Amino acid sequence: MDEHMQNGIFNSKRMFFVCLFALVAIFCITLLVVAACTSSTPDNTIDNNDDNGRVDWLADSLNPCVICHRVMTPGIVQQFSYSTMAAAGNTCLDCHEVEADHPEAEAHQGFYRISQPTPLMCQSCHETEVAQFYQSRHALPAYAAMVGTQDLTPEHLAMYESIPEGGFAPDKERNALYVLEGVDITPFACESCHNIGQPKADGSVGQCQDCHQRHIFSLEQVRKPETCNACHIGPDHPQWEIYQESGHGIAYATDGHNWNWDAEPDSLTVSDMPAATCATCHVSAFGSVSTNHDVGERLTWYLFASISEKRPDWQDNQARMQSVCRECHNINFIEAFYDDADSATEAVNAWVVESDEIVAFLKEEGLITEAPFDEPIDFVYFDLWHHWGRTTKFGAWMQGPDYTQWHGAYEVLRNLAELQKMAEEKLAEAGQ
Repeated sequence: MDEHMQNGIFNSKRMFFVCLFALVAIFCITLLVVAACTSSTPDNTIDNNDDNGRVDWLADSLNPCVICHRVMTPGIVQQFSYSTMAAAGNTCLDCHEVEADHPEAEAHQGFYRISQPTPLMCQSCHETEVAQFYQSRHALPAYAAMVGTQDLTPEHLAMYESIPEGGFAPDKERNALYVLEGVDITPFACESCHNIGQPKADGSVGQCQDCHQRHIFSLEQVRKPETCNACHIGPDHPQWEIYQESGHGIAYATDGHNWNWDAEPDSLTVSDMPAATCATCHVSAFGSVSTNHDVGERLTWYLFASISEKRPDWQDNQARMQSVCRECHNINFIEAFYDDADSATEAVNAWVVESDEIVAFLKEEGLITEAPFDEPIDFVYFDLWHHWGRTTKFGAWMQGPDYTQWHGAYEVLRNLAELQKMAEEKLAEAGQ
């Protein structure tokens, strides 16, 4: 065999062994990759992260409530799946299961449930928050402002009277509107907001879910001012509209998408919230004050009343609110602002007193009845303080000039002129 042929055979054998070795190596590497994949990700495992990086805490749940409601009400399950409540290990039964003798118990799949958990149930985990809420205007005072106090149990009446805003309720004639409008209207109107303080059959008070959307329990949701505009909107308390036109609202509208809405409670700073929101001023821990579910704890005046008075603890309340303001503003600005807003409040009070004197004189002369809302003059008188007087005060304190002026002070003066003219006409008709 010549040398050329020997070299060819040798090269062919070498190539064969190289290829064989390569195939074996590839096969081994493939086995290792497959083994690694199958050991770390079993076939029945679901990726628990969505496109936004949120963790689905119920992805692998075998809870019978979850299994059933994934079919019956999938939206609720999806909301709860991503909630902090689910992350903490809470289950559906923790909030919905009750004893058979609970006044709202319903038999359901072998246990007893309540469809809407009450504050008494929330209290088992959130004792401080519920206690603070009970002392707030959002509790019984909100409900009594709609229906009065005549149907409260002795226990609830005592609770109501122990609340500062329960002891200060000078404008009870507005309760008559609830009766006048009737059951066809009020469930879609008054009750939608004022039931936030509704008494419950188990003795507790209120509806936490009016602020904290059920099942998702998002800090971002409850901190954003849109949450408050469900009720704080319209001619009688347009806080949402006033906020939108204020410097605070403009900062939120233009830069709020950059704010840290998920910051841990009791840790908020100006780095998280560079401008005020409803929650920053009234609820959240900010500056030197702690979180508090009593929304009146930082307020100086009873602005909701026809004639505003300062609250019993107004000095302490003012100090708390000003500590929030000082995170962004200097003390000279804050003190000057408070002096000016106090003066505006007292000016509105004086206009309302003038309207009170006109109406009181007409009643003394027997020219109008004591009954509310039984003739046009009653509505003009009511609008003067309930719509325009309150809006003027809210606009001043929340820095909304258009609402202080054209939706506020101007309308007060216009209604006052109309009230005077109506009084003169009644006197003329009576020959006086």
